[in-house]
Amino acid sequence: MTTIVRGRGARSNEVGRYEAFQREAFDDGWGDETDEAPKLRTTLSPEAARTIITRNDSPDVGFDRSINPYRGCEHGCIYCYARPAHAYMGLSPGLDFESKLFFKPEAARLLEAELSKPRYKPGYIHIGGNTDPYQPQERTTGLTRQIIDVLGRFNHPFSIITKSALILRDLDLLAPLAEQNLVRVAISVTTLDRALARSMEPRAATPDRRIAAIRALTAAGVPTVVMFAPAIPSLNDHEMEAVLERAAQAGAIGAGYVALRLPLEIKDLFQQWLMTDHPDRAQRVMSLVRQMRGGKDYDSDWRQRMKGQGPVADLMSQRFRAAKRRYGLDKPLPALNLGLFKVPPKAGGQQDLFT
Repeated sequence: MTTIVRGRGARSNEVGRYEAFQREAFDDGWGDETDEAPKLRTTLSPEAARTIITRNDSPDVGFDRSINPYRGCEHGCIYCYARPAHAYMGLSPGLDFESKLFFKPEAARLLEAELSKPRYKPGYIHIGGNTDPYQPQERTTGLTRQIIDVLGRFNHPFSIITKSALILRDLDLLAPLAEQNLVRVAISVTTLDRALARSMEPRAATPDRRIAAIRALTAAGVPTVVMFAPAIPSLNDHEMEAVLERAAQAGAIGAGYVALRLPLEIKDLFQQWLMTDHPDRAQRVMSLVRQMRGGKDYDSDWRQRMKGQGPVADLMSQRFRAAKRRYGLDKPLPALNLGLFKVPPKAGGQQDLFT
């Protein structure tokens, strides 16, 4: 049973794949058709993390370490590939993922401890990826800002991906680091259509605010790329060229894209959303998605999971490469500087005797 909850992306809250029992809502006939869906309150709970840097060896990711200060994301993007991770918490990848959030209050302290280890070797860290580091809760917790402050004190290179204009709050930290080639930002712009964005990414910044964020970041000297992700055939893929053009006009220096990925529970959540919000094109969208995935809803093979395969995927890739060339977004990105990393002296240490 699907339920439209105002301001939320998922249309159900089915339990995760690890639960012994399944719950399913149904209409028993006692409800009133005029009844409104219940309001969903967002909760934020502390998570007792022992480490803050997550490492991976995925050949198609592009970085081997990342930081995610939050688990779950209030933006509620229906396509988010991080949703299935909530099942590890005994929660639903559906509405729970966007309303029952967790934060790591010791993130900055843990990061400083890890970077200070004698055997630590720097390699650029990516902030975000499994959650948006600038989701609404960041306004009050300030965790991402604390993490950036630590990385800055260690002269440690890093990148950030977000779809929030809240990143502009931290320009005072980011701009000086950009001068030393220590930071790069990616802004995700999935559509320029406000109505589609509100449906698909209900609590994320509007498309215009994301473009404005690209403009402000680049004006401050922070190298910024645009991510058109995910590219969804017959839903938003026709906007690919327009998004890249607007981003280039705002000062973006590069671009990337990822074809829609529907692993595990996301395939059902996405199709429920299609049937409620876009019933006129739901069958066509899924038909094209399956044509990109060897006839399946999703194929996790590392060689093609980010871009897909077949004629539909090939055409999408060709269009993207052509648009990058057309708008000057195909130049090599400047490498982040690994040579400046240094563990700063601790307050009260012996070096303070000479200051």
